[in-house]
Amino acid sequence: MLAAIDVGTNAVRLEIALAFSDGSLETLHTERDPVRPGEGLFKTGVISKEVAGRLSSTLRRYATLCKRHGARVRAVATSALREAKNREEVVRRVKREAGLSLEVVSGREEARLICLGVLTGKPEHQRSLCVDIGGGSTEVISALGEQPKDLWSLDIGAVRLTELFNVRGEVPKRELKLMRSFVREMLEESIPAGVDVPASALGSSGTIGAIVAFARANDAGHATLLEVSRSVEELADMDLEKRRKRFDPRRADIVTAGAVILESVMKHLKVQTVTPVDRGLREGVLVDLVRRQKQLGDRSLSEAAVAVGRRFGFSEGHARQAAKLALTLFDALAPVHKLPASARPYLETAALLHDVGHAVNYQRHHKHSYYLISNVDLPGLSDRERLLVATIARFHRRSKPEPTHELMAPFTTAEQRVIRKCATLLRVADSLDRSHHQPVQSLSVASRARTVWIKVRARHAIDLELWDVAHETQLFRETFGRTLLVSAER
Repeated sequence: MLAAIDVGTNAVRLEIALAFSDGSLETLHTERDPVRPGEGLFKTGVISKEVAGRLSSTLRRYATLCKRHGARVRAVATSALREAKNREEVVRRVKREAGLSLEVVSGREEARLICLGVLTGKPEHQRSLCVDIGGGSTEVISALGEQPKDLWSLDIGAVRLTELFNVRGEVPKRELKLMRSFVREMLEESIPAGVDVPASALGSSGTIGAIVAFARANDAGHATLLEVSRSVEELADMDLEKRRKRFDPRRADIVTAGAVILESVMKHLKVQTVTPVDRGLREGVLVDLVRRQKQLGDRSLSEAAVAVGRRFGFSEGHARQAAKLALTLFDALAPVHKLPASARPYLETAALLHDVGHAVNYQRHHKHSYYLISNVDLPGLSDRERLLVATIARFHRRSKPEPTHELMAPFTTAEQRVIRKCATLLRVADSLDRSHHQPVQSLSVASRARTVWIKVRARHAIDLELWDVAHETQLFRETFGRTLLVSAER
């Protein structure tokens, strides 16, 4: 049982679904509340106490529903929380009052999840273009099959544009011209001209669905660019009352701005038609949760990490050896470290990428590795998970992963425990290939009382490795409360 919560700029949504062994999903419950987390945000830069209260109250109810169903939850927040100066305060309040860990995702991660939600199951050679117009941002995704080729996230959405130009009612011709010009310029700055995309787009947001329903001729399943442009003019001439008779009252005041954005995107990308779909971010979150459940047997994340490493010219032999040894230790010492299985991919990814900082500078490569991993695109990891992986890699040498270290500050106590234990295992694994020549063939690990024995089978003498791993025994004892003894045989 899985649940996805989407805290958008205009509304908050919940979807609870049952996941089957073949990866399919059956929706059991959905909710949408027009909380408007972005109300006033784009003028003040903060989420007001009143709005934060509405949000927390709604999420408390959602959390209760999730518990009732026994669902595993991922709650994501998009544009409004991304830009709020007081976002950490709001996230803490939600955690305190609703018991939910609200994850503020980047625009690229939002676009990736939308792509996953809309295109899951598409034939691998089929080209697609997805457009999602939210309250605060617009995501545009070019994809092949279900895999994104290009992800763009623009800081322009229906609520933001409405507030920026203060156009809830009728829109004068001059104001409409300015809005169109403003959005066009943002698109020109963000998406390269002449990018190769299909002539038909899929529109995944409720705003696009409402615009297409209004604009299309007869009962066609799509709207053309000409029809969308005409609808912009018609909507601009309507006052708010007229629009409320044609649209959901919760969307009536922002639909004109949404139509201007859709028209501009279609013109910029030379898209001729747009077809609404009823899948998007929430479905992407659910599919992502299903795939994470199977991640122990899925090599896609490790393959992505290797591809990143190759881009930075890493020592692939050493990276794979460090990952292999680290995972052997993780599996053998499960009763000792008591970490969840979900931590295993974090350790593997960190081990594969711990030395990518060499591309910048050897002496401080652990710090450069942290920066590179924090900012690289790793499909399958959320922004927070990527930061967690980067922090594990950062502590593979020099400073110990102490809770008091400044890099630990953003993490919860449980996350700090994962970082500290995984970093300690990585340090041991890294030491066992200090020569970077992969002399270790296999490990056998035993634990009794307060001692952990590692017996190493090696191709030849490993004096350098044994000398280096001896420096990690104190941290191992501090982290796991066990004495570490390492011996070798040929």
